Amino acid sequence: MRLPRSGAGWTMAVFGLLALLLGALGLIWPETQLRLLGFEVPAERASGDYTGTFLTASSMASFNMGVYYLLAVATEWRPFYRFTVWFRLVTFTVFSIAVLSDVAPGRFFGVAVWEGLGAVATAVGLWWDARRAATGPGRPAAADDTAPGAGPVPATDTVH
Repeated sequence: MRLPRSGAGWTMAVFGLLALLLGALGLIWPETQLRLLGFEVPAERASGDYTGTFLTASSMASFNMGVYYLLAVATEWRPFYRFTVWFRLVTFTVFSIAVLSDVAPGRFFGVAVWEGLGAVATAVGLWWDARRAATGPGRPAAADDTAPGAGPVPATDTVH
């Protein structure tokens, strides 16, 4: 696999790799994953407790998401980068509400913060990449180049 070719790509690669690894952790050692998230791990589960089933499903989703992010990085699929910024902010909001309404333990807020910071990091990476492209070799920065998304559209964003 190639290394990321942009600042935003690096943010996506870090998140993708961590999502993949944490998904694998949940599939292989579910109790460790539960403890990391701040959930209790009883010695045995009651009949009708589907925690293991839910953890398997969410861990597999995390693993798959990691693969999707890494694939987007390998192809420098910038529209996907932009898409994830908004949905990671939605995830931050939903997870924060879950903690604030006592649906999830306080430690789970770390997951919300991770999503929020990741969204902001990718947004800053996209802005920085656009700024760099707009002020390429021999071209001074113009006042209107400071807007996110200003400047030429990278070839990977063009419609074919």
